[in-house]
Amino acid sequence: MQNLFDPAILFFVFGILAGTVKSNLEIPPQISRFLSLYLLMALGLKGGFALAKSGLNADIVASLGCAIFLAILVPALGYQILKRWLNGYDAAAIAATYGSVSAVTFITTIQYLETHSIQYGGHMAAAMALMESPAIIMAVMFANTLRQKNGHTTQGITPFRKILHESFTDGAQLLLLGAMIIGVLSGEKGEAMLAPFSIDLFKGMLAFFLLDMGLMASRNMAELRQQPFWLVAYAILGPLAHASLALILAAALGIAPGNGGLLMVLAASASYIAVPAALRYAIPEAKPALYFGMSLGITFPFNILLGIPLYVYVAERVLG
Repeated sequence: MQNLFDPAILFFVFGILAGTVKSNLEIPPQISRFLSLYLLMALGLKGGFALAKSGLNADIVASLGCAIFLAILVPALGYQILKRWLNGYDAAAIAATYGSVSAVTFITTIQYLETHSIQYGGHMAAAMALMESPAIIMAVMFANTLRQKNGHTTQGITPFRKILHESFTDGAQLLLLGAMIIGVLSGEKGEAMLAPFSIDLFKGMLAFFLLDMGLMASRNMAELRQQPFWLVAYAILGPLAHASLALILAAALGIAPGNGGLLMVLAASASYIAVPAALRYAIPEAKPALYFGMSLGITFPFNILLGIPLYVYVAERVLG
């Protein structure tokens, strides 16, 4: 419950309430975009400064390897389960959405760890970046296979090279990695110079952005009322199962509690920005109301309000 009284989380709850009562409160899209880019840049810098201090070691390699493995395992399992009840295109789209990650959920977890004085590695920002693209690539492969089975011409098949290019040059992801490299190169001097930007402003910017996310989430909850109950349940049970897989891997590799908690959050989160934007072009046969509504309307609020403290608590108990 203590997480609910964090100012940033309270602004998220306030946004949901404002949207539920149909208030005309809104954040201009340009401001929302700026806030998103700021948070990613600040996170990348924080990670880079931390990496400059710690250097590359076996623990970092284990964490990054675990992240890549989860980024492949989660969408593969999700697709095999979902295609039993949904058409292949919707199954691939939802599997990709839940196989990728939510940067805002990750950033909120970073703030939660820092508030509770729990140590974590700056390299986990790189883990998040590595987990962004594999699910998109796998979903496009699933969709292309379905199109070939259905006898569609090559005109309907998304060029694999184009998807690879867009996945690895996405502006937000590129900014995160670029800021991290700059943080590594500039080190302690850079950290001191940019502290007012990357540290002092961070909490307020996150609160403002979560207000916008609350407004968006409330609008997407209504779209899910007509969906089958089991699909709504998957939006909660799926992330819990994915977090459990991450916990098992973290325990097997001896990953520290803070990093293990972040891996659980990454595995449990679902993309509602990068992946839906890519899927609208790559898999137009899928219904956006399903994968976007589930991730933003159910999974994101669940993780922000309940999931983050749960995952971190379990990680500390099992990995501590």
